[in-house]
Amino acid sequence: MGQGGEPRRVQAYDGELGTAVARAQEGDEAAFAVAYRLVQPGLLGYLRGLVGEDAEDVASDAWLEIARDLGRFKGDGAGFRGWTATIARHRALDHLRRQKVRPRSAALEQDMLDLPGPHSTHDQALESLSTEYALELVRGLPRDQAEAVLLRVVVGLDGPAAARVLGKRPGAVRTAAYRGLKRLALQLGVESVTDDGPRTLGEST
Repeated sequence: MGQGGEPRRVQAYDGELGTAVARAQEGDEAAFAVAYRLVQPGLLGYLRGLVGEDAEDVASDAWLEIARDLGRFKGDGAGFRGWTATIARHRALDHLRRQKVRPRSAALEQDMLDLPGPHSTHDQALESLSTEYALELVRGLPRDQAEAVLLRVVVGLDGPAAARVLGKRPGAVRTAAYRGLKRLALQLGVESVTDDGPRTLGEST
């Protein structure tokens, strides 16, 4: 079954991924298959958080584009994960536009202060993110928070890389990821969530 999406674990594969990508660019089909195996689980989790059960179809479209444009990619393993996430995101947004699904409202964006939180709380919330239930919870977050959490946790990108995918500043992505993880921790019933800020859930209009 699926392994967790901790960035550290994902990043451990970046050396192997970079080598596979370089060989794939030289026409090695077996190396492309290795790159696919290393990237697909995180990419699929990211897409599930964006488009739900259509994730497999969107991923297939994304991989067709990745294979077609592979020769243009320049970078290492971590860069490849960011590049593939960007392509997958564009395919997902195209899919949502075709389906005329309105993006979720970000009306609750300001519902929490950007308080420094204990990493243990986040780690406990993240433990559950490989489950379908948790991905459904992520889909319930405002879009900016959902994407920040998925890119950081499921795809395993660092802050600057996630910011490049989203076309935002790293600080904004860091804040969105924190807010999303805090909300997930509350929904998952994780204890020890910092409780020293005003609760304004649902009050913004």
